[in-house]
Amino acid sequence: MSHTNFLDEIQEINLAYLLLAQRLLSEDREAALFRLKIDSDVADLLATLSARQLTKLARTNQLVCRFSQTSAQRLRQVTQNPRDQGLAGLHASLLLACDTFESLPPGGEG
Repeated sequence: MSHTNFLDEIQEINLAYLLLAQRLLSEDREAALFRLKIDSDVADLLATLSARQLTKLARTNQLVCRFSQTSAQRLRQVTQNPRDQGLAGLHASLLLACDTFESLPPGGEG
């Protein structure tokens, strides 16, 4: 796959993520803050971005979303869950909810 294809895919993921974030925020702000692992300031900004601003942000060459699970052990717990199928989803949700978002340090938006 060429470098250009990767950039195109990153941009598509970014736009889809940003649109989803806006929709979640408009439907249930508190649940969106929890699910997206963002704070109120970021939520306010995302909710007010115009279509043009969303597109501009999506066109970056970096993903705007990131794994909230920085622990390989936590990801193993979610992906290699031996529980029966009925409880696996609940268990995964509980594990993923345990970690809160980590704010970037001031001036660290690079």
